[in-house]
Amino acid sequence: MQITGRVFAITGAGNGIGREVALGIARKGGHVAALDLSESGLAETAALAEGLPGRVTTHVVNITDREAALALPAVIIAQHRQVDGLLNIAGIIQKFVPVNDLDWDQIDRVINVNLYGVLNTVKAFLPHLVTRPEAAIVNVASMGAYAPVPGQGVYGATKAAVAQLSRALHSELMATNVSVTGVFPGAIGTNISQNSGVMTTEEMEKLAAAAGDKARKTTAPAEAGRQIIEAIEKGTYEIFIGQDARFMSRLSRLNPKKAAGLIYSQMKDLLGSSPPNGPQSREPAFGP
Repeated sequence: MQITGRVFAITGAGNGIGREVALGIARKGGHVAALDLSESGLAETAALAEGLPGRVTTHVVNITDREAALALPAVIIAQHRQVDGLLNIAGIIQKFVPVNDLDWDQIDRVINVNLYGVLNTVKAFLPHLVTRPEAAIVNVASMGAYAPVPGQGVYGATKAAVAQLSRALHSELMATNVSVTGVFPGAIGTNISQNSGVMTTEEMEKLAAAAGDKARKTTAPAEAGRQIIEAIEKGTYEIFIGQDARFMSRLSRLNPKKAAGLIYSQMKDLLGSSPPNGPQSREPAFGP
């Protein structure tokens, strides 16, 4: 799909991967409706986009609010005259605790943002996308969708649901002009823990100190954004961002029990570092 002159609605565009994708599209002459809950984050994205060939408009929205999500296409079309792509990049993680210790309000919040947020925007934009000469949907899942991470069970379940939703949409839209791409990032250098409201700045600093030389290599958000834009241009079915995501994808298919054991051996100490229901202080090693 050509980027230049096309209009893309991007959730999570106020920071991290979403911001990098928005800026990358604008550099290529595409136009962006940047969607996020954070007004200040969107303002920063807009400031960074000044002078780029593509036009960037900002829209403060809570994608878990179904009525607000359903109203988005009309708002964006009024400003851009069309919508050619939807990129669901917004997502949050849960508190780093076992399912047994996870409060219902946390469970509902993660499901509402990661799954219902995607469903809300897909249902809102798809009727418009199928009328375009060429269109795209991109849904960001996670390595946690296929590699079970202790302490992120509900998060992983939502991302697995997003992955399967993307595959179903691809099948349903095969006879149309709409391409569907599923994205599986591994560890990305974003502030997802802080943005998810599950880790304070102080806790993140303690994490960095505790991780030391054992800190896992992460993919830069700009590189993740570049790969997502390339996938749009090529109409790629699925992409795996980062060596960790690619390795765990292969291992999970070949020997899922071994993959689960490997993840457990790497992450089990995190669950034991704090009392049940207490704050955890290390960044999960998987993606947005």
